Amino acid sequence: MAQILDPLPSDTDSKILCCYVNATSLIQIARISNIPNWYFERVVFPGQRLVFEAMSAAALEIHTGMMASAILSDTIPCDRLQINEDPYSNVNPSRSRGEVQGDRAATPGRPKAREISESLTVPALTAVD
Repeated sequence: MAQILDPLPSDTDSKILCCYVNATSLIQIARISNIPNWYFERVVFPGQRLVFEAMSAAALEIHTGMMASAILSDTIPCDRLQINEDPYSNVNPSRSRGEVQGDRAATPGRPKAREISESLTVPALTAVD
């Protein structure tokens, strides 16, 4: 993943892929300030997902924005935000292919949806007074 504006220091060998989601209704500033010779700061809007590369020793500071101010509301170690780079590995290892039928999983204890054999687009006459 390229970070053009602020690449990791060149001597970095332990870089990880991280993801942070702003689950609040406020604008946040995400900043990493504990890594020497590296500047990382991004605005994260409500509901936005921020995916970035960092060193495993980095800590993401979350500053919550108010009118003309920002308050440090959280500091999260980046190794807790790490995501797997392979999109197909361990997606849902507990579910086997035999348990999935169409787009619904067969869940024990839940009755299966009844199958509809007739069309739902049958025209009908309606009287309007």
